Amino acid sequence: MKQLPVKVGRRGTIVLPAELRKRYKIQEDSVLVAMPTKEGILLQLAGVFVQPEIYTLERRAEFLLMNAVGAREEKAAREKVRKMGLNPDTVLASPKG
Repeated sequence: MKQLPVKVGRRGTIVLPAELRKRYKIQEDSVLVAMPTKEGILLQLAGVFVQPEIYTLERRAEFLLMNAVGAREEKAAREKVRKMGLNPDTVLASPKG
């Protein structure tokens, strides 16, 4: 691959040539990792993972009750909440924190 110039600006900011950004699908706000090597500096796209939310039993019960449409679904949701060991009458009334 041909060498492409990269200019270093104030505070160490670098601008990657458009050809490299397109080739490696680097967009604004992409996260790169800089690693020192014997040959120089290696830039590599970082894998960014979002921590998934872990829902409590109460929160899952709340979803069931809030998303029930019609009397039949509400009855089924209330029964599922009871099987979870919770009182459907108090799930939606409990304070959120």
